[in-house]
Amino acid sequence: MTIELRHLEYFRAVAEELNFGRAAERLFISQPGLSRQIKQMEEILGVQLFERTKRRVELTAAGHFLRSEVDYIFNHLELTKTQLKEIAKGNVGELRIGFLGSAAHTVLPDFLVKISREFPGIQSSLEELSNAMQVEMLEKDRLDLGFVRLARVPNPLQMQVVHIDTFSVVLPMGHPLSNGGFKNVGQLKEEDFILFSHDYSSIYFDKIMSICEDQGFSPRITHKSVHALTIFKLVEAGLGVAIVPTSLKEGYDLKVNFIELKNIKQKTELFAVWKKGNRNPALSKVLGLL
Repeated sequence: MTIELRHLEYFRAVAEELNFGRAAERLFISQPGLSRQIKQMEEILGVQLFERTKRRVELTAAGHFLRSEVDYIFNHLELTKTQLKEIAKGNVGELRIGFLGSAAHTVLPDFLVKISREFPGIQSSLEELSNAMQVEMLEKDRLDLGFVRLARVPNPLQMQVVHIDTFSVVLPMGHPLSNGGFKNVGQLKEEDFILFSHDYSSIYFDKIMSICEDQGFSPRITHKSVHALTIFKLVEAGLGVAIVPTSLKEGYDLKVNFIELKNIKQKTELFAVWKKGNRNPALSKVLGLL
């Protein structure tokens, strides 16, 4: 036999009352029945919990120790019940978030601040991932929420635009067009270009290609990367120029110049993506904060 929760309830009542009669009344059971339960508990544990005489009942040393442990067990059970209710309401839990690097410079910090303020019981785990990896992990329920740049996502994923960004040209310090001479991307047609990899974000790649094509040329691509910092470092080293979302200029201290392309039709949209029917109750809470 094993100790059951009822045994602990019976023990606690006797330990607090130090009287089997009063404890039995409190528990709404007969006194002989309570005595049998305590005796059974002592047999299971292999220790004596109470010293019994005709006049008094006292806890043994083992009984004193068990009383403190039982108090902890019941307090922890109450806390667990409270936590379970909060989890069911979506007020407590973990939110698994995937994101592109550019999201870390735009919506993600503000979004996490809002979650912390509105739902302090919700913790977030963050992982920088490509568009394709985020979609795959969302479909397999390994992520709850993603931040991607995609034109569409497969069913049953849902998406909501959360940020619209312009593009900027990135030039090394000292480039002839860095000091007010820049008019359009066509001036860079003889330059080497450093771009985000097509595999990392096909929508980035295609839009940047279209920006150049609108000026009558196809860029000569010499390097590709999945990391903005790598692209900026290569530009800084004079290995080429780049076109990136404007928001990526935040957070870096490098010897490069950003020139925003305000007057072109191409913009880049950042979407929040999640799986319809996701069972994490925290997700439905935070979607309202996007």
